[in-house]
Amino acid sequence: MGSAQEQLPQRSCNKLPGTRVLQYLNGSPISFKTHQAIVLIVTFLAYASYHATRKTTSIVKSVLDPQTSDLGLNFYPLRQTNFTASTGSRRFSWSLGDGWAPFNGSDGTSLLGELDVAFLSVYAFGMYFSGHFGDRCNLRIFLTVGMLGTALFTTLFGLGYWGNIHNFYYFLVVQMFAGLFQSTGWPSVVAIVGNWFGKSKRGLIMGIWNAHTSVGNIAGSLIASAMLSYGWGWSFVVPGLMMGFVGLVVFLILPVTPESVGADREEDEYSCPKKSGDEETEPLLSQETRVEDKAVGFIEAWKIPGVAPFALCLFFAKLVAYTFLYWLPFYICHTAIDGKYLSSETAGTLSTLFDVGGVLGGILAGHISDHLDARAITAASFMYCAIPALFFYRSYGHVSLIVNGALMFITGMFVNGPYALITTAVSADLGTHKSLKGNSRALATVTAIIDGTGSIGAAIGPLLTGYISAKSWSAVFTMLMAAALIAGLLLTRLVVSEVATKIEESRSNRARECPLEV
Repeated sequence: MGSAQEQLPQRSCNKLPGTRVLQYLNGSPISFKTHQAIVLIVTFLAYASYHATRKTTSIVKSVLDPQTSDLGLNFYPLRQTNFTASTGSRRFSWSLGDGWAPFNGSDGTSLLGELDVAFLSVYAFGMYFSGHFGDRCNLRIFLTVGMLGTALFTTLFGLGYWGNIHNFYYFLVVQMFAGLFQSTGWPSVVAIVGNWFGKSKRGLIMGIWNAHTSVGNIAGSLIASAMLSYGWGWSFVVPGLMMGFVGLVVFLILPVTPESVGADREEDEYSCPKKSGDEETEPLLSQETRVEDKAVGFIEAWKIPGVAPFALCLFFAKLVAYTFLYWLPFYICHTAIDGKYLSSETAGTLSTLFDVGGVLGGILAGHISDHLDARAITAASFMYCAIPALFFYRSYGHVSLIVNGALMFITGMFVNGPYALITTAVSADLGTHKSLKGNSRALATVTAIIDGTGSIGAAIGPLLTGYISAKSWSAVFTMLMAAALIAGLLLTRLVVSEVATKIEESRSNRARECPLEV
C-alpha cells in the first residue's frame, strides 16, 4: 500500500487519546495483537455493562410487588414477618413492607410485565435502525452515545425512589428511552469485533467473549441485590454510574477497525482465512475492498442465505432466555424450595447460577460449532436439550437449594448456548457471507436484523409471563418448552443442508484415501 494510505490511519490513531497514552507508556507503536486484546476487553466490559443495567429490573421486581401470600423473606412468610416487625427504620420496614405504588396493587405483576415489553419493544424497534446507522457512522462515537444515554435513563429510574414518584407513566417512559439507547450496543460491539477477527476459530473466540452477557447479568444481580437493603433506587443508580464510566473508556480507547489505528492486518492469523473447494481464496475482510464498500441495505441483508431462519430461531430462543432474565428472581421468591421461601436478595444471588451455566453454554456451543463447522446443528441441538432441562427445573427445582441450583445451571447452559452462538459467531459469519463478495459493511446491519428479530421475542416472553404467571407458573414453563421446540425446528432446513455437506465431505475424503484401482 502507498504511503498516503498509511498516513491516514496514523492520523486517525491520534484521535484516540487512550491509544496515544498506551503508545507513550509502551514506548513503541501498539501491535496488532495488542489492539485485538483491547477490542475484546473493552467491548466485553461495554456489553457486560449493558446487561448489568438491564438485569436490575428483575431483582427489584419482588420488592416493588411483594404482595403474594406465599412470598417470604429470610425463609419466613412475609405476612408473619410484617406482624412481628412492628418497629424499625424506614429502610427495614420498606424491605419487608407493602412494595412501591403503583406496582403493589392487584395488577402489579401485569404492570411490571408492561414495563418489560415497553423496554424490549423499543429495544427491538431501535435495533433495526441502530444497525443501519452503525454501518454508516463512527461506531466508537455511536457506542459511546448509546452507553451514556443508557446510564442516564437507568439512573433516572432509580431516582424515582428518592423523588417518591408513583406515576406508572414516568417509569414507562424512562424504560422506553433506556431501551432505545440500549439498542445501540449489540450491533456496534459485534461489528467492531468482526472487523478485528476473521472466521477461523470465530465460534470459540466469540463464545468466550460472549460471556459478557452472563457476566453482566451476574454483576447486575449481585450489585442490585446488595443495594436493596439501602433502598431499591441504589440498585439502578450504581449500575448506571458504572455504565457511564465504561462509556467514557470506550470513547477514549476503542479502535473500530485496524485501518483506523494503522494496524497491519498481515499480523492477524484470523483475518485471512482461505475458502475451501472451488470458492475464492481471498481475505474475509480485505483492506482493498473496504475502501469502496457501500453499506448493505436492510432488504438486501434479509436476503443473505441463513439470515431469515437464524433470525426467526433467535426470536424464540430469546423469548426463553429473556423470560428467565426478567422473571427468574421473582419466580424463585414465589416458589417454596424445600418448604421455605427465599428473600429478594437471596433469590437474586441464587439466580446467577443460570448465567454461570450460560457462560459455559456459550463457550461449548462456540467450540463445538467450530470443531464441527456446523452452526445450525449445534444451535438446534442445544435448543432441543433445553426442553427436558426446563421440564426438570420446573418439576424438581423445589426439592432443595442444591437441586434447584444444579438444574438452574444446566438450564442456563442449554438456553444461553444457542442464544450466544447465534448473536455472535453466526451474525458475524453472515455479515461477511460470500454472497457479499468481500463487502464488510453489512456486519452491523445483519447483526441488528438477527438480534432485533430476537428482541421481539424477548419482549413477548416477559409480557406473556406477567399475565400467565398470575394463574400458573407451570403454564409459563409449557410456553417456554414450546418456544424452544419451535426454535430448533426453524433450523431444520439448515441442519439438513449441513448434514448433507458433512456426508458429501466424508465420501470425498474416503474416495481420496481409497482410490479405485483399475
